[in-house]
Amino acid sequence: MSLNDVSSGERVHIGFFGMRNAGKSSVVNAVTGQSLAVVSDVKGTTTDPVKKAMELLPIGPVVIIDTPGIDDEGELGALRVNKTKEILSKTDVAVLVVDSARGMCNEDESLINQFKEKGIPYIVAYNKSDIGNVSIRSDAEIIVSAATGEGINELKEKIGALAKVKATPKYIVGDLLPAGSVVVLVTPIDESAPKGRLILPQQMTLRELLDFRHRVIVCQTEELEGTLSVLAKKSDLVITDSQVFGKVSKVLPEDVMLTSFSILMARYKGDLNTLVDGAIALKDVADGDKLLISEGCTHHRQCNDIGTVKMPGWIKDFTGKEPELVFTSGGEFPDELSGFKAVIHCGGCMLNEREMKNRIEKAVSSNIPIVNYGVAIAYMNGILKRSLELFPDLYNKI
Repeated sequence: MSLNDVSSGERVHIGFFGMRNAGKSSVVNAVTGQSLAVVSDVKGTTTDPVKKAMELLPIGPVVIIDTPGIDDEGELGALRVNKTKEILSKTDVAVLVVDSARGMCNEDESLINQFKEKGIPYIVAYNKSDIGNVSIRSDAEIIVSAATGEGINELKEKIGALAKVKATPKYIVGDLLPAGSVVVLVTPIDESAPKGRLILPQQMTLRELLDFRHRVIVCQTEELEGTLSVLAKKSDLVITDSQVFGKVSKVLPEDVMLTSFSILMARYKGDLNTLVDGAIALKDVADGDKLLISEGCTHHRQCNDIGTVKMPGWIKDFTGKEPELVFTSGGEFPDELSGFKAVIHCGGCMLNEREMKNRIEKAVSSNIPIVNYGVAIAYMNGILKRSLELFPDLYNKI
């Protein structure tokens, strides 16, 4: 797999911010060596966030985001500024582009404060050094010129250094198992499965298990019993698609550990402990309670879509109630969560770690329980405790 095959959720997200006409788009083009963004002397040329997945040396696979000016005006301008603020929730490294001739303004200072509040590592790039004059105040600042190329390589190195700090090792499951473990992956191929490939969490889990030198068998739900019967050695773990949790648990011997891809994704880029706590709130759902069902991707809805069809059905069957359901997808996620009884979120495989954790933190700070699909399905099937055997601390609290 080439670096450009790396999913958006696994790439470092680098956001470029600043006032209109500070030269953000010109700096983006200079850093990437490509004409990713339209540039013009007219204020407000960038009207919506522009994203580009690419390989940026020396960092590797990244998503570059060029944002509208934070001083945009009018009714549409306010909407664009809000879009820029939304980008902060997924930004791993921020570059604040400041016009050297104009210097730092209140809006720039406000952005720096937001970077600090959200824990986003940042660099201040004073652009147009060929026509401006500014003094550097800290190691977080640099003088550049998109027109002449001055300081652009140094800026890339600074971005790379911050990206490396962010990129601490994290694992899905391979590190939790003894060397050479036998793992069975249950991957249903039904009308909702993508044609010709496995879904991303399955791909990622399979690759990591192979990297850790574990032995992996992949089968569909109906093949599980036969697959287990022909193994010379008992499986150490079965990982299943959450949608068939109930079917798999009935087939699987009690002495074989069981979990789901979605639960492992919660460990990988979310907060499994918080999501387990959130599952328990489902037992208290009453008629008319508002539930938010949110997905991180925008895929074509199938007739048996998990988010809009299966999950609502499971919730109603489990609770015996008729809650009010609200659906969001992709980058949509409410700023205001008060009024919701709970949030049920997908595994977040298409979101980067920062955005997934921001959504969880938003729910926690609003005192709204949040749970992901896999944890919720295990809980509603009465097998949440069993599905957490890999995590002794959580297993013992259920």
